[in-house]
Amino acid sequence: MKPSIVAFVLLIIAICSGVVAAAAARSPAEFVRESCMVTQYPALCEQCLVAYAQAVHRSKHKLAQAALAVSADRAVSASAFVRRMSAGVGKSLRSREAGAVRDCIETMQDSADRLRRSAREMRRMGPPRSPRFAWHLSTVLTCVSASLTDETTCLDGLSQYAGPAVRAAIRKKVLEVSQVTSNALALVNQLSPGN
Repeated sequence: MKPSIVAFVLLIIAICSGVVAAAAARSPAEFVRESCMVTQYPALCEQCLVAYAQAVHRSKHKLAQAALAVSADRAVSASAFVRRMSAGVGKSLRSREAGAVRDCIETMQDSADRLRRSAREMRRMGPPRSPRFAWHLSTVLTCVSASLTDETTCLDGLSQYAGPAVRAAIRKKVLEVSQVTSNALALVNQLSPGN
């Protein structure tokens, strides 16, 4: 064989080996970062989920589970914050404002319950090609969507009836929950029987 052909073949082998090695070297943190690009809030997604990178490895299913767990934790935290705030201002709230805050507490608790239920449902899914996978996935998507509706309902009630100070304090917490929930929904939407 001519030296130029041998050199060409060796160059092709080296390039192919480099491409394969680069793909194999993709770290779990890079997987999380790339997966978060499909979400509406990619920086927040990465910030919340990069700590789970080693546990998730390169599993879309495990990443969606982690996102749901983060969302549920944030919803529980927001609900507790609203409850503490409501107790702290006590009787100084006007009746409509107090009603809006109570409604917000209730809807945030509902949101947290739906997100926890979704995380449990994800664990029951089984492998993507199992017969019940699509049914479980549909249930999760429905629950997460309903959770987002709960969060929006809380904000709507506050915008109509709460004063500026109460509304601003609660809005910040609830918006954060809505954003991580939106991200979780986007990651769950990436699942399919083929993944």
